[in-house]
Amino acid sequence: MTTRIRSGQVAAIDLGATSGRVMVADIGPGRLELEQVARFANDPVQIWDGRRTALHWDLPGLYNSACAGLAEAGRQCDNLVGVGVDSWAVDYAMLREGRLLGLPHHYRDERTAVGVDAVHEQLSPVDLYLRNGLQFLPFTTIYQLAAEKASGLLDVADSALLIPDLIGYWLTGERGTERTNASTTGLLRTDGRWDTAMLEQLGLPADLFPDIVETGSTLGPLLPAVAEHLGLSPATTVTSVASHDTAAAVAAIPMDPESAAYISCGTWGLVGVELPAPVVSRAGWKANFTNEVGADGRIRFLHNVMGLWLLSETLRQYERDGYRADLAELLAQAAEVTTPFDVFDTDDQTFLAPGDMPARIRSWYDERGLRPPETRAETVRVIVESLAAAFADGVRQAAELSDTPVQRVHMVGGGSQNRLLCQLTADRLGLPVLAGPVEATALGNVLISARAHGLIEGDLQAMRTLVAAQFPPHVFHPRTSRTMAGDAVLAST
Repeated sequence: MTTRIRSGQVAAIDLGATSGRVMVADIGPGRLELEQVARFANDPVQIWDGRRTALHWDLPGLYNSACAGLAEAGRQCDNLVGVGVDSWAVDYAMLREGRLLGLPHHYRDERTAVGVDAVHEQLSPVDLYLRNGLQFLPFTTIYQLAAEKASGLLDVADSALLIPDLIGYWLTGERGTERTNASTTGLLRTDGRWDTAMLEQLGLPADLFPDIVETGSTLGPLLPAVAEHLGLSPATTVTSVASHDTAAAVAAIPMDPESAAYISCGTWGLVGVELPAPVVSRAGWKANFTNEVGADGRIRFLHNVMGLWLLSETLRQYERDGYRADLAELLAQAAEVTTPFDVFDTDDQTFLAPGDMPARIRSWYDERGLRPPETRAETVRVIVESLAAAFADGVRQAAELSDTPVQRVHMVGGGSQNRLLCQLTADRLGLPVLAGPVEATALGNVLISARAHGLIEGDLQAMRTLVAAQFPPHVFHPRTSRTMAGDAVLAST
């Protein structure tokens, strides 16, 4: 049973690929209150590097916004005891003697193609999968580092930090590589250790990243100068929470992992199941499923789907075209579309980079001789239908590859507010979709931090029970009495 050990609040710095926020949680017996105290944009910057315009993250700007949020959190709390930081995965900053060597590259920057070729010249994709258990994504850290080597930057840097670890370093002066995020880099063996033999084979430094720190461990107190600047107590400490945002989100999903799948839907849609141990097989490699570490040593066996990026880029293009793009209005119009369309492949790499998404979608259909969407409502409808189809396929594959008898699907994150997406996913699976909580990532962050500070106790399931009581999901029942064709694993439920 989750109980209060002592009083206090914890703050979460939650950095997403399009925005960041600072949240504060007050947790007690049967109570979990979460409040947003700051929200800010995370806009990438394009910088000429002498050869081309490269895409980077504005990390100093993000850090400044996060600090302003922490200062506000301190003003609103009577006893802010801890801070946790989570962010997107795979990206990192290069340092020399503790100083930042330029702005970190954005994972959508095109430079990674060079790194993919360099790595695969040394290790075949299947051999790499059998070593690290990760799906192929062209921007995984291992490929980015190979691109850094080709550019010569590795000759200058003496260390690197993943994004949340960099924020933690700036707050505390302490360095570490938190395990859940480390597991996304492609640099760990399936036993959780750095693959030094592989790094040596690829000509990459084995000691570039600091030692791995376990999820829930204390990184350190705020630097005195930081605490003074933010108006916080110097006793406030930073916890290495599940710093990969998906790991934090999954930790807060109120599910029974033995009979449920999850979809963490934001910029990306992460579709999978939670397991006690990795599933590393040629079938998993062919299906492009990954094994990433979650809270309390659990394994997130999942597949990446493009996610709400498709919608957000579409809306940005409409606004560039002079149309005031209101998502709620467009979704309502999309729900009224009755014309049937073929779904498109959301994993097609043509949709990865920023740009004119509606034009790319039309081209995808034209190139295949299929009827493309013409109106804005039709375009939004085919995006949502295609995402629902990809999510349903991901659930089916996760269930089959892991031998998990899935009976329900939990959708969390921003996508859980998209009623059309939730309903269409339920329809395609013939299974109920339980939507919420929206702020699953921040909840996972603060729960792990609160447990580390003695505000709550209990295992992962105890934390999920607390979430379920305070944030009951909305259930979308399928509008069909049967599962979709090919759901042999799911049909038995």
